[in-house]
Amino acid sequence: MKYTSAAEAAGLIRSHDSVYIQGSTSIPETLVAAMAARGPELTGVKLYSGFAVGRADAPYCRPEYKDAFWVNSLFVANNIRRWLAEGYGQTIPAFLGEIPGLFRDGTLPVDVALLNVSPPNEEGYCSYGVSADLAVSAVECAKTVIAQVNPHMPFSYGDALIHVSRIAAAVEADEPLVEVPTATPTETETRIGSYIAELIPNGATLQIGVGGIPNAVLAALKGHKHLGLHTEAMTDGVLPLLESGVIDNSQKKVLPGTTVASLALGSRRLYDYMDYRKDLLMKDVAWTNDPFRIRENPRVMAINSAVEVDLTGQVCADSVGERIISGVGGQHDFMYGGALSEGGKTFIAIPSATPKGESKIRARLSPGAGVVTTRHMVQHIVTEYGVAHLRGKNLAQRARALIAIAHPSVREELERAACERFGYSFVHLRG
Repeated sequence: MKYTSAAEAAGLIRSHDSVYIQGSTSIPETLVAAMAARGPELTGVKLYSGFAVGRADAPYCRPEYKDAFWVNSLFVANNIRRWLAEGYGQTIPAFLGEIPGLFRDGTLPVDVALLNVSPPNEEGYCSYGVSADLAVSAVECAKTVIAQVNPHMPFSYGDALIHVSRIAAAVEADEPLVEVPTATPTETETRIGSYIAELIPNGATLQIGVGGIPNAVLAALKGHKHLGLHTEAMTDGVLPLLESGVIDNSQKKVLPGTTVASLALGSRRLYDYMDYRKDLLMKDVAWTNDPFRIRENPRVMAINSAVEVDLTGQVCADSVGERIISGVGGQHDFMYGGALSEGGKTFIAIPSATPKGESKIRARLSPGAGVVTTRHMVQHIVTEYGVAHLRGKNLAQRARALIAIAHPSVREELERAACERFGYSFVHLRG
């Protein structure tokens, strides 16, 4: 590998290039800072980024660089959210599992890929560590690969490997990965988690998201047996179940005996657990999130969250009104794959109200809110007041079930809205 300075490596980026920046908790900060420093001399560099957790606002998101760097987000990450809200960048709507195809068929051409990788093993392979997701396809398609070689990056197996001969320029970087504190579930989240855990059978394969509710679900599964993990994002919450043998992946049909994920985010403890672990594979997100591969596993349990849900079961998960705050991610992929799985179940788990006391179950979605999961695909909505089973129910029945788990302060208002919308077919359900 040719080691060089960050400034020299960033010099390989030219005006009008399309540049992919690796995500998760492994943004290559040293390389990104060097690229941003070239802002005064660059024009029209198109930047692609996916799900990521940055330490601070991205250094290329500065008004004086608005013509140097054109930000096209594939998932609105925290480090660029404000920049996009101000109108200086845009997001590209796409299912996360479909984005690699956009790279591979040239819809989104990639000239340069910026990576944060582990030191090479004795065979000369570096690992992408915590972020295989979009990096695998971006590197496959990139003309030039620039990598910061970082001793803090765990060496993970699967698709997340690159031979040193493929790296045009390497930069030594002693850069700890961003750590995401484990969310301690609140009383409300614990109650939601217990409702979901009661519906998960032994031998199930889990897809589970990030945050307090997923951690509450995982904590409530300690008495289960022979669970599997085939997920998009892996967090600290799964470690107790892996270490205790509750998750042993023994009943999966896709890579049995193996934990499968596409990205990871958590503490140093998680990253150390991943390092050189052959029973953990990090895979291309087009592979992990393929609904028809997901369905091959029996009893898939897909557990996701939302910003708000309407009385018909439409789920908004990526925006607050018109303001995009995240992305579709893999919710749709796993909701579909889980629904197709033999014995599978899918859940949207939400507190009944926001911290400001606004109901998350609404008569209608907020103006401008986007539908991530359609009403046709939703099976269970769960709040601290219980589980609304929506599968096979008509719209009036759905409304009745959702009102029953809404916050008590809004149930009367929702009743009136449902009566107006669904008429007698709703009213007669009171009996």
